[in-house]
Order: sequence, then C-alpha cells, then structure tokens
Amino acid sequence: MAPGAEGLHARDFAFEADFASNLRCIPMAVRRKLDLAGVKLKLSHWLALPEPERQTLVEWHDDPGSITDLRRHLLARTAALADGPARPLPPASEEPWQQWGSVPEAVLAACAPLGLQLDDVDWAGLDELQRFVLVKLSQPGHEHRNLAHALAEFLTEAERL
Repeated sequence: MAPGAEGLHARDFAFEADFASNLRCIPMAVRRKLDLAGVKLKLSHWLALPEPERQTLVEWHDDPGSITDLRRHLLARTAALADGPARPLPPASEEPWQQWGSVPEAVLAACAPLGLQLDDVDWAGLDELQRFVLVKLSQPGHEHRNLAHALAEFLTEAERL
C-alpha cells in the first residue's frame, strides 16, 4: 500500500466537512485518485469498507506508481463484496481538470446561473485537485449545490497565497 498524509492526495475541503469527516461519502481527493486509477467505485463499495480502510484510501499517494497500486488493490479488494467488484475504466488522461489553459465551458455554464465568475487567470491559479472538484461539481445533471462553496473556498485560498 501507499498511504501518506501530505500534498494533494489527502487534502480535504471545508465544503465537504459535514459529510467527509466521518467518511460516509467518497471525498473529492479520493474521487480524483479513482479517476486517475481508472476505477469506478460505487458508494456501496466505499461504505462496505471499514472506516480505517477508507482513511487509508484518503491518505493513499497519487504518484503514478501509487495510482497503479491503488487500481490493483481496489479491483482485488472489491472482488468479494456484495455489489461485485469495482469496475475498471480507462484512467483519466487529458481531462478538462488536467488542463491549465482555460476554464472549461461546463464550469462556466454551471457558474453563470449562480452568478459566479471564474476567469482563465483564476483557473490557472488552481491546483489539479481544485480543478477536478470544479469540473465534477459542474457536470450536467448535478445540482451544483456545493459549487459556490467550493469556488469561494478556492479563490479565498488563492488570495491568501
């Protein structure tokens, strides 16, 4: 295994505090690692794991070797679970959240009705995990409930740096 505690891989956000503190939902940092590893882990899989094991996944590093190990671990670990094994997917590559250039249209479209603004300079100032969060919270069909909270948190962090 490849647990660790520093860097993007184990970061939590204030907007997740009410549901991530007890790990009843999959934190965004873990969701990013799942995308990088190419693993579709259902919430039922997540909840079937004991809390210390979920915490280990939160702390799992996100360097390429660790992500390969994570994929292998989760596919094997979930094989005997009641909902069946986690589903392998192609690992994330050249996704909008992995790009620094400009704010993806889906993010702009989700921000507009909420009266939120994000420009290319703001986008370039975000780290990959923050961009991942904004893309995921902006997906069509998503209620965008936490988008404003996440954006405010990220832009406030950027101003402090």
